[in-house]
Amino acid sequence: MAYKILTVDDSKTIRMIVKKAFSQYNCDLFEAENGVEGLALANKEIPDLIILDITMPVMTGIEMLEKLKAEKELKDIPVIMLTAESGKENVMKIVKMGVKDYIVKPFKGEQLVERAKGVLKLAPKA
Repeated sequence: MAYKILTVDDSKTIRMIVKKAFSQYNCDLFEAENGVEGLALANKEIPDLIILDITMPVMTGIEMLEKLKAEKELKDIPVIMLTAESGKENVMKIVKMGVKDYIVKPFKGEQLVERAKGVLKLAPKA
């Protein structure tokens, strides 16, 4: 069974990096440009992992995370946050909110896959 991975980031480049990083694994990838779209897609698809940017227009990653954690069907989905700022304050806030991990931008696709392996049992495509 393929894992469902949802990437929520306003940067098309970041979404492409994520897509490429997971292309060799048995995963179905979904993309959203902001928290509103991401939340709608999370409700529809119930992903196994959400890769979530903090700084986005319309609804930030932190706002989306708060809404995810408030919904019974979504609150247990593991989230890896992407952040351009490694400020301790922000990191402590998202960790307290229950994120599984976070990565500071810029990052390499392999780094993301390694973090995801801490959450999912990723298997290469046969």
